[in-house]
Amino acid sequence: MVKQKTIQNEVTLKGVGLHTGQEVTMTLKPAPVNNGFTFVRVDLEGHPIIEADANYVVNTQRGTNLEKKGVRVQTTEHVLAAFVGCDLDNVIIELNASEPPIMDGSSKYFVQAVEKAGVVEQDADREEYIVKEVISYVDEVTGSEIIVMPSDSYQVTTMVDFGTKVLGTQNATLKSLHDFKEEISQARTFSFLHELETLLANGLIKGGDLNNAIVYVDKEISEETMGHLKKAFDKEEITVKPNGVLDNLTLHFPNEAARHKLLDVIGDLALIGTRIRGKIIANKPGHAVNTAFAKKMSKIIRDEKRNQVPSYDLHAEPLMDVVKIMQLLPHRPPFLLVDKILEMSPTHVVGVKNVTMNEEFFVGHFPGTPVMPGVLICEAMAQSGGILILSTVPDPQNYLTYFMKMDNVKFKNKVIPGDTLIFKLELITPIRRGICHMQAYAYANGKIVAEAELMAQISKKPNIE
Repeated sequence: MVKQKTIQNEVTLKGVGLHTGQEVTMTLKPAPVNNGFTFVRVDLEGHPIIEADANYVVNTQRGTNLEKKGVRVQTTEHVLAAFVGCDLDNVIIELNASEPPIMDGSSKYFVQAVEKAGVVEQDADREEYIVKEVISYVDEVTGSEIIVMPSDSYQVTTMVDFGTKVLGTQNATLKSLHDFKEEISQARTFSFLHELETLLANGLIKGGDLNNAIVYVDKEISEETMGHLKKAFDKEEITVKPNGVLDNLTLHFPNEAARHKLLDVIGDLALIGTRIRGKIIANKPGHAVNTAFAKKMSKIIRDEKRNQVPSYDLHAEPLMDVVKIMQLLPHRPPFLLVDKILEMSPTHVVGVKNVTMNEEFFVGHFPGTPVMPGVLICEAMAQSGGILILSTVPDPQNYLTYFMKMDNVKFKNKVIPGDTLIFKLELITPIRRGICHMQAYAYANGKIVAEAELMAQISKKPNIE
């Protein structure tokens, strides 16, 4: 397993927000394990925190903007791309304004800041989602599509078609994050002249100049537009280069636009919150489709975690066989519903029940279509939990276990003769006064079949002093 990483020291950058035009100070700080990437608005009361989470995306016009409880951060993608490209997992990003500094319109200076701060491993394993099948998202309106397919490593390919002679079709590929610094981080943001006119007219590019955005001239520049550009960029003269780019900038790569789109994809997909082992192919990507795909992936990963079936060796020698179980549990056949205990610790227990046609309840539930009653699955889970709680007393033979309550009970798949049920129970709260509060799961055939919150109590048998 790969260990999580954060930066070793604090590091500060200063600049101007591209769209707000505000002077901003951004300080990157080491973060604890499992923190992820979190933005902190130190200019606001209480220093509110906004996690880099796709579910907080509220707007994708000219950047990816997050909002939580009315607090917003804008244009997050370049900073987040740098963190992923530098192989980081946990960073705190303090801002005294809503938008990180645009710097030169790329991730270059953020990568340099990380290198200055240093990178350290942390005492926790990195979580990684391994892609096992093709997952896709299509924007039916724009035709943009992002897919992820199985791969041995995280790779990204972008294919863009801007439909203009000045730029046309471009592709870019990143085969390894090790190449991010040299191949992608320097790719700067860009705009077309017709977009720039609209942005300037609506006051949406107050921090822009000819040093932090490539401007592709896709139309003839009128004298009026040239005047606006000179004023906006505080230049006496502005010209167009033979390659169709406004002057003062030299392209770092012939396909710099496609590389910057790839940079944006990496930054936006950081909002999934989990590293991906798979190959991303993005056709005509943009912040809207990127973040929609991130939300879809986030939900898939969340759902799979919830339904993840643990793996156990059913052929290994059990911690307890049925004889030892009966030395703890007061239950007896036909109501003893646990055959083996595979694992047990002070906070969890794993039990097994082999379901056969010999179970008496199959006689009436149901004739011709045998199905194990859900209530007995809950009872079997509770008996496994009973073993955990009875193991805490020195004389378990003198105690009985009683159900107190069941909450959030869900049945998801049928259990039939021939199935092997695996029960996993974990304490929600420590055992106190003989009361055990547990989260319980039942699995069979590689699927979750039931789950519930269970509470049970042990009491001494009658006539036992």
